[in-house]
Amino acid sequence: MESIEKNEKERSLKTRILIVDDEVMLRNFLQEGLENFGFECSVASDGLEALGIMEQNPVEIVITDISMPHMDGIELTERIKARYDSDVIVMTGLMEEYTYDKIMRIGASDFLEKPVSIQEIVLRLRRVFRERTNIKNRNRAERKLRESVGRLRAVIESIVEAMALAIEKRDPYTSGHQRRVASLADAVATEMELPQDQIDGLRIAAMLHDIGKISIPGEILSKPGILTGPEMAMIREHPQTGYDILKGIEFPWPVSKMVLQHHEKIDGSGYPQGLSGKEIYLGAKILTVSDTFEAMVSHRPYRASLGSERAVQELSEMRGILYEPAVVDGCLAVVNSKDFKF
Repeated sequence: MESIEKNEKERSLKTRILIVDDEVMLRNFLQEGLENFGFECSVASDGLEALGIMEQNPVEIVITDISMPHMDGIELTERIKARYDSDVIVMTGLMEEYTYDKIMRIGASDFLEKPVSIQEIVLRLRRVFRERTNIKNRNRAERKLRESVGRLRAVIESIVEAMALAIEKRDPYTSGHQRRVASLADAVATEMELPQDQIDGLRIAAMLHDIGKISIPGEILSKPGILTGPEMAMIREHPQTGYDILKGIEFPWPVSKMVLQHHEKIDGSGYPQGLSGKEIYLGAKILTVSDTFEAMVSHRPYRASLGSERAVQELSEMRGILYEPAVVDGCLAVVNSKDFKF
C-alpha cells in the first residue's frame, strides 16, 4: 500500500495543474488542497488569464469553472483543445444547463458538479493522468512501429533495386526497363487515385516484373532477329518463373501474383494462365499497360523504337479489348502530360 501511495505521490509531483475560477476563495482552496497532494498548481480568474498563463507555461491538466467573466469555461476548453496537448476537467454548479454529453463533446476529459471535494478532484486527476500516460505510451509505441516499418520498407526497396539491377545486367538492351515501367505504373496508379499503400506494392512488382528472365539464356534475350517457336515459348515462361522465385517472400502486397499476371489480357488471350476480366489483379492490369507502352517506345535488339504515337495508338485501339479501359485512360493522361518523363 505504501508503494502505491509513493508512486501516486511521485506522479503528482510531475503533473502541472492550472485552476481557473473567478471565485478567489475556491481557487485558493483548490490550489492549497492539491498542492498538499503534491501537484504543482497555478491559478487564473478567467479564460483569458488562463490562456495567457498557458502561452508562457503549458500545463498537463486544466480544472475550469464554466461561468466566468471575459471568457467562460466552454470557450476556454475549446481553445485549449485546439492549441495544446492538455486535458480539461470542467466543473459547474449549473448542472441543469449543461449535460455531461455536451461538455464531453467539446473535448473535456471529465465533468464535476460543484461543490467539489479535494479527495474527489484528486481521484479524477489521477484517472485523467493515467489515461494521458497510457495514450502517450501508445503513441510512442505506434511511432516506433511506424519508424520500424519505414526502415523495413526502405530495406525492401533497396533489395528490390539490387535485384532489378542484377537482372538488367544480363540484358544491356533493356537496361532500365523495369525502373521505367515502375515509374510509369506509379504515375498511372496515382492518376487513378489508388491508395498509397497499393501504389507502393505496385511499384515493387514493377521493379521485379521481369525477374523470371534470369532463367533465359542471354543470347535469346539479346537476339537481333525473330525468335523461333521454342525460344518464344521460353520467353513466355518468365512470368511463371518470376512467380516461383517471389512467392516465398512475404511482401505486404501481392507482388508475386502481379508478376505472374503481367502478360495477361482482359479478353483471356494473355499468358501464362489465360485469365480474363476481374480474374486479373488491378495492379497487374496497370503493370501490363505500363510494360506495353515502355516496350513500344524503347529500342529492342530486333527493332528500333516504335515511338510514343504508335504506342498511344495501340493502347487506344485495344482499350477494352486487351487492356482495362480505366487503366488505359490513366496511362494516356499521364503520357500526354508535359510533366511526365521516364
